[in-house]
Amino acid sequence: MSLDRALPRRAWHHLEPLHAILYYAPEAFAEAAALGYDTATRWPSYFAWRTAPFGAASAELATALCYGFSPAAVARHVPAAWSVAAPEQVLAARLRAVDSFYRGLLGGADLPDLAGAAELARAAAESAVTAGRPLAAANAALDWPDEPHLVIWQAATVLREHRGDGHLVALQAAGLDPCESLVSLAATGAVAVPDFAGRGWTDEEWAAAAERLASRGWLDADGRATERGRAGRNEVERLTDQLAAGPWESLGADRTRRLLDGLGPLFLTVVRAGLFPAGGTLGIMTVPAPTW
Repeated sequence: MSLDRALPRRAWHHLEPLHAILYYAPEAFAEAAALGYDTATRWPSYFAWRTAPFGAASAELATALCYGFSPAAVARHVPAAWSVAAPEQVLAARLRAVDSFYRGLLGGADLPDLAGAAELARAAAESAVTAGRPLAAANAALDWPDEPHLVIWQAATVLREHRGDGHLVALQAAGLDPCESLVSLAATGAVAVPDFAGRGWTDEEWAAAAERLASRGWLDADGRATERGRAGRNEVERLTDQLAAGPWESLGADRTRRLLDGLGPLFLTVVRAGLFPAGGTLGIMTVPAPTW
């Protein structure tokens, strides 16, 4: 079937915040603290939440999965995360955190019934082909919750990781290593360099990546993206959208639009909760749509 190629991007735009609230909600920090994680920053719990579906992931596996982070940054938290709490405890806690956040949010919001959206979201997630997509596969293997808001969150998690796994393919197809992937994006002006501080790259590593990109004609003498660099990043986004289209092709354009229309009020309510940083790397707030 022919799918409007804007739909995968619109779907990501709606679903990313629904999943990513896990990394910002006070309820998640409370659950992390109860498990024993340091919550002075979000990173100790972030790596635990993100990699727990794999069991006690090694630093090497977590680094491969969390592509844009420096190996040193990952190694500060993994495998130490599993000496704080077992992966199954982390999985239970992240679902409790999401449940608590959404119950509080929905209790004070005038939203339509979410059961229909949950059914469509689950159908899309269950249709996602996870071969070669480890984060999507690990989350797809988890049991489904019963409550519609949790079904939506779990579906959003599978679908955003499915897209993210494909994004890493697109980055590698463009010849961008983990640090270069960040430097090249910052050079377009889509994300400020300080917003990538949590990824753990040293000034020397960042400068070396910029030098490599400049030698390929992606950056100019001032470190800004050249026409070639912008075209390269545009191709990364185009291929990412293409690789993310499968679940939406399976669901069909009409049902996809119905799902996204149904999720619109929830998306707006989550964003308006004010928990996401004004800048940062969430993506939907920063990365412009490609101009193919």
